Amino acid sequence: MDSSCAQQRPCAHKSASVLANDQLAERTWRLRLHCPEVAALAQPGQFFMVRIAGRTDPLLGRPFALYDTVLDGQGGLVGLDIVHLVVGKMTTLLSGLKPGDPVEIWGPLGMRFPAVPDHVARVTLVAGGIGQTPFLAYSRELLGGRRFAGKSAQKIVDKVELVYGARRESLLAGLDAFVQAGARVLPCTEDGSLGLKGRVTDGLDTLEKPEWIVACGPEPMLHAVARWARERGVPCQVSLETPMACGLGICFSCVVKVASSEQASGWDYQRVCIDGPTFDAAGLIDLQK
Repeated sequence: MDSSCAQQRPCAHKSASVLANDQLAERTWRLRLHCPEVAALAQPGQFFMVRIAGRTDPLLGRPFALYDTVLDGQGGLVGLDIVHLVVGKMTTLLSGLKPGDPVEIWGPLGMRFPAVPDHVARVTLVAGGIGQTPFLAYSRELLGGRRFAGKSAQKIVDKVELVYGARRESLLAGLDAFVQAGARVLPCTEDGSLGLKGRVTDGLDTLEKPEWIVACGPEPMLHAVARWARERGVPCQVSLETPMACGLGICFSCVVKVASSEQASGWDYQRVCIDGPTFDAAGLIDLQK
């Protein structure tokens, strides 16, 4: 079934088959799906709902960011990659899928990453935990390495930096892919097993002052990065990992408080699945605490 969903944005509901399923790091897997029709619509920052075909437990799909698109030997688009951390029943089942296994996928959903201002020549991406997953496709797009949703590939910025934090080296996934995409990668580990010993804000302290930050990761990390950016006057966007049930804006399970001049309270609710998942950190009420 094809449809135009989520505020009339192009998306599709399709059956897909597994092309490959590879472990990238400790408890971290990359699921490669054959779904050219869905991949052709995808833009960096968007996500997909995925469920295992023929199962009712788990019944609901789960949201996964676009990690990358998949090309054949002639450069033709054949599918997409999602990357996930094994934390529960669904992700455990996904990690056990074999080539040829069927899944259901619908999307792309949500808004793409916001446009980078014309004066910005360097984008700093900040990831924690599994928060690097929206950033590989974004790095390729920013550096002109790949086109998305039928648009021509065009270099947008001169440099992309990825500050990527985890508790230990074994949890860092896909570092080589980011380097191959042209990004400068600064790993940060809390135990010092790779890169800088410390957290992502310690990594930010070692860089030239960023011009534009985009962050994704656990909520405490987003609080810390938003505060770091606010104190230094750096624009900061955050891609939220809020749990959601439908992905289409129907269930209202993923709402967040955003600043609003139209409400007497000074804030209103927005749905992460259709108004996000990326928001200006300065407008998120909970990140200002």
